[in-house]
Amino acid sequence: QVRLAESGGGSVEAGGSVRLSCTGSGFTFMTACMGWFRQSIGKERSGVATIDSGGSTKYIDSVKGRFTISRDDAKRTLYLLLHSLKPEDTAMYYCAAARLPYCVDWDFDYWGQGTQVTVAA
Repeated sequence: QVRLAESGGGSVEAGGSVRLSCTGSGFTFMTACMGWFRQSIGKERSGVATIDSGGSTKYIDSVKGRFTISRDDAKRTLYLLLHSLKPEDTAMYYCAAARLPYCVDWDFDYWGQGTQVTVAA
């Protein structure tokens, strides 16, 4: 059974930083494309960043230079480091995994339960 467990969310002031973690089990982590998504109140869930099995990354424009996605395959853990946070970054952040080793757009097969990040102005 695939399981993705996020942690590290919380409340932070604008300009602050947060590190999110996601530990995966039940699938071959090291050969999976991994990603982070977020969903704000009243909006649909949307992609934030992806990292493939080779370490290649992709970000949406609004987080480039502020967020960093990384992975530690030995620990089966995906990370998202969020810097220079803005109130508009407030959202539930979700970890996702794909069966393929390379990332295809924002197509993912497995999802975590999410962790909340709240940025106060």
